[in-house]
Amino acid sequence: MSRPPILALKDVRLQDGPVRLFDGVDLALEARGRACLVGRNGAGKSTLMRILAGEAEPDSGERTAQPSARVVRVAQEPAITGERLVDYASAGGAPAHRAESELESFGLDPARVATGLSGGEIRRAALARAFAEDPDVLLLDEPTNHLDILAIEALEARLKSSRAALLIVSHDRAFLEHMTRTCFWLEDRQVRRLDRGFGEFDAWAEKIGEADAETARRLDKELERENRWLARGVTARRARNEGRRRKLMALREEKALRLRSAGGELSMGLAAGGASGKRVVEAKGISKAFGERVVLKDFSTRVVRGDRVAVVGPNGAGKSTLVKILLGQLAPDAGEVKLGTNLEIAYLDQARAALKPGQTLWEILAPLGGDQIMVHGRPKHVAAYAKEFLFDERQLRQPVESLSGGERNRLLLARALAQPANLLVLDEPTNDLDMDTLDLLEELLADYAGTLILVSHDRDFIERLATSTIGLDGKGKAVETPGGWSDFVSQNPGFFQAVASPRGPATRAPRGGASEAGKGAAKLSFKDSHRLRELEALMSRLTAEILAHETMLEDASLYARDPKRFDQVMTALGKARAGLAAAETEWLELEEKRESLGA
Repeated sequence: MSRPPILALKDVRLQDGPVRLFDGVDLALEARGRACLVGRNGAGKSTLMRILAGEAEPDSGERTAQPSARVVRVAQEPAITGERLVDYASAGGAPAHRAESELESFGLDPARVATGLSGGEIRRAALARAFAEDPDVLLLDEPTNHLDILAIEALEARLKSSRAALLIVSHDRAFLEHMTRTCFWLEDRQVRRLDRGFGEFDAWAEKIGEADAETARRLDKELERENRWLARGVTARRARNEGRRRKLMALREEKALRLRSAGGELSMGLAAGGASGKRVVEAKGISKAFGERVVLKDFSTRVVRGDRVAVVGPNGAGKSTLVKILLGQLAPDAGEVKLGTNLEIAYLDQARAALKPGQTLWEILAPLGGDQIMVHGRPKHVAAYAKEFLFDERQLRQPVESLSGGERNRLLLARALAQPANLLVLDEPTNDLDMDTLDLLEELLADYAGTLILVSHDRDFIERLATSTIGLDGKGKAVETPGGWSDFVSQNPGFFQAVASPRGPATRAPRGGASEAGKGAAKLSFKDSHRLRELEALMSRLTAEILAHETMLEDASLYARDPKRFDQVMTALGKARAGLAAAETEWLELEEKRESLGA
């Protein structure tokens, strides 16, 4: 006899304005289950997770949980609150000592102020809080976002040893394949269940898709017959025709629902431009350091036309620095870099620096004005091109700050892919993208005739695309190996061992000060220590300013009532955000320097 589920939904229905999200959703998660929730972008996965967590109410249906079961959800975009990280990590009811221990196991200082965190630090803090609460059910919404490969693998190890039931929403295929034994598919406003891991999902979903397509074809045929019947002039006045008329109306409603639920169709294109010279980039003996921190030491590589080079390593190891050196945007301290001929470069920056505060989607896509954008050498209307990347006309005049992380990434992809390029450089392109977008991007890149340099933490993405992989250990050493991630690991065992432990949750850092080996290490100078404290105070102040400006802009009537004031607030908001970004960069450099000194 099967055990009752630890958490379940039965016949859950929810209407979000004119859109019906759920129409009789059933979902049951067993104790110690390992499941994923899969669905297209906008299907309502995050909303369903909030209902499961008891944080949102459906219009109808039932949520049940075993008595005293602790259900904890880690949001896709966690909000870190409280004065210090330990305050945040214990705010859900976890004892302070456990919160401290979990933060340390994720490589975070419990006493650190809870502002000015990088994306990876925010993610690790949220995971630490979740584990500190000792959940029976753990709901994880994009848990690998902004984590490097080593931290992802450490998270996998930690989750596999957890007693909690897991339900995971993620675009990271390798993570899902390693972690799941059950798949829930949110499609057509309902949930289907596969009692196998994610590795079996695509083949199963394809069979269901074929069956659904046949059902849709039959529905269209029946609708066509009924429309012909109505067109022949048979009215609905007589009672014997009333039932048939109702059936026709129901068929029309069913088709309309099917079309609405299908949503937009992502339609990205990629042109390789003219052929470059055979040599794209050649680097000989390059080295780079920032102060005492060595990023690269005596590294050489040669990239030829058609290569697909992946760059991997822990966060802060210098992956983006290496890319900028290879592109000639940053000079090495030693060595030389030669670029090939006829290069047309498209560069998607990890920092998303191309998106300036206050700019609209229209201005990003058409920076010279007008309503046309050149796409692969041909003019196209901005609205039509934006629609191919799932943006509607209402969004074109919105500031980029209003977009989600995934939408910002899609916008930058839209701009980068509009221009022909024979050297495509993608720095963390998979962050915040849904699985459908990732699949299409992967297909485009697989058929791309140019040269690709890819910085990514997505192991599956690298595995499918890379012809060679460059690994950086964060201490100056760089090694290049033919093949993808698994080839690199097998041919360079222990390469990341020196940096793996303090970056992930698999092992716990010692408490109560520096290790014995680090007691004699050098310390930060007084000037640098003082500057760190100044930056922490500055980041806190700028964060408060940004919040105040954003609160003012929530007033929908401000622009109509006082356009000059609206412009002033937008300008101040952009200035504060730029200041915060600069302060965070400087703080991160000093913090990494402090960590490297054991201070």
